[in-house]
Amino acid sequence: MILRGVSEALYSNPALAASVNKALSETGLPENAVQVVSVRDRIAVNYLLKQEENIDLIIPRGGEGLIRFVVENSKIPVLKHYKGVCHVYVDDGADLNMAQEICLNSKAQRPGVCNAMETMLVNKSVAEQFLPDMAKRFYTAGVKIRGCPETCRILPNADQATDEDWPKEYLALILAVKVVEDMDQAMDHIAKYSSSHTEAIVTSDYKRARRFVREADSSVVLVNASTRFNDGGELGLGAEIGISTSKLHAFGPMGIEELTTTKFVVFGDGQVRG
Repeated sequence: MILRGVSEALYSNPALAASVNKALSETGLPENAVQVVSVRDRIAVNYLLKQEENIDLIIPRGGEGLIRFVVENSKIPVLKHYKGVCHVYVDDGADLNMAQEICLNSKAQRPGVCNAMETMLVNKSVAEQFLPDMAKRFYTAGVKIRGCPETCRILPNADQATDEDWPKEYLALILAVKVVEDMDQAMDHIAKYSSSHTEAIVTSDYKRARRFVREADSSVVLVNASTRFNDGGELGLGAEIGISTSKLHAFGPMGIEELTTTKFVVFGDGQVRG
């Protein structure tokens, strides 16, 4: 493993590597299995990205700009997700108290992470009842709302959303809100703006829940649960290596098992193919 951190981690990365190397030594493994590149200049990154004969996988952790830079310049496979534009759809007939808890947790529990909700979709049949109480809880938590015209009609304190808001990963206490006619419009919106990271539905209708699971093409799809559960630790994978929104070879949160490969070993006694 080779670590190359940002300048802010110039001192912490060597300390972490030393701790890991000590543990490796104590268990009989090579002490240099974890190494640190301490060069600040980005030229070091460019050099690493060309070492396809020595490095099997690149895992960039950071903002969209860094990840796109790595993908564009790497000769090595990259485990990536560009951004987390995560949606929660509050369905017709949903338990609105449960929907409030899920939406608040999805957005405000830790807004600066990739599995936080960035857009909330609300069925028009429950919007008048749901949005005012939900907005009060969002405002109390410091969340600013950018809404569609119907959302702004119901919530006069909301700001008008623009076309740039729907594909936006805010990573902040800002939320895009759209009132949709029905589930078809919600699914169309998700299909258009999703980053294939995480989608959730709050519903009491089993058939619509099953349709959402079937049609939402993201790495984790949830029914009546917070988007914050797209996490390797929460899903039982142990330490999370990263989240992949590519489908080869892994899709979704990745643990140690997802980083292993299969080696086929054959013992024969002279067999040949016919």
